Amino acid sequence: MRLDWIATCLAIMLLAGPALATDQEQKQKVAKDKAEVLEQKATQDSSPAPAPKSQAISQPEAQAVDPAGKAPLDDAITCLARSIYWEAKGKDSADMEAVANVVMNRLGHEGFPDTVCGVVKQGSETRSCQFSWWCDGKSDTVQEEAPYAVAKEIARKALNKQLPDHTGGALYFHDRTVKPDWANKYVKTAEIGLFRFYKPHDGDAK
Repeated sequence: MRLDWIATCLAIMLLAGPALATDQEQKQKVAKDKAEVLEQKATQDSSPAPAPKSQAISQPEAQAVDPAGKAPLDDAITCLARSIYWEAKGKDSADMEAVANVVMNRLGHEGFPDTVCGVVKQGSETRSCQFSWWCDGKSDTVQEEAPYAVAKEIARKALNKQLPDHTGGALYFHDRTVKPDWANKYVKTAEIGLFRFYKPHDGDAK
């Protein structure tokens, strides 16, 4: 009798597996489609108003994207979440949110690309990446599941315009442990956790 029960449970699990996979794939597609629309709107509209509920990415949808942290960086959620993860994993959530703020502040700003992936990868063609993790020659595959889940949630809020800008409109940042020469050219807007944030004096990107 017990063997029959085990066999029944296994059969149910096998049948449920494809259905669960299909559901995750559907959520992933919806999230990516919404993110594409939201990043386009962000380049055209500087209003801080959050996205309407019908257009906003939900938490389950965002978490369905790049579940293993190995996907190519070709959609807004993955590019933003991976940048948050690699720039600020292991730090406070405030640091991670501030990194997201900088990416979103750059989006569509004069001097920067008009897609999240473009912002994150900018400079890679000359090995002068704006975000150092993209050009460091190391694997970009996620190593810790929990911090990456947090990064994806922050990315979701940022794209939905549900994340306040803690940086005062910053377009640049650096770790407090370094003193880059370029920092002297800009106005410091905030110090958050282990980072310092800046924007140009005249508002133009350099």
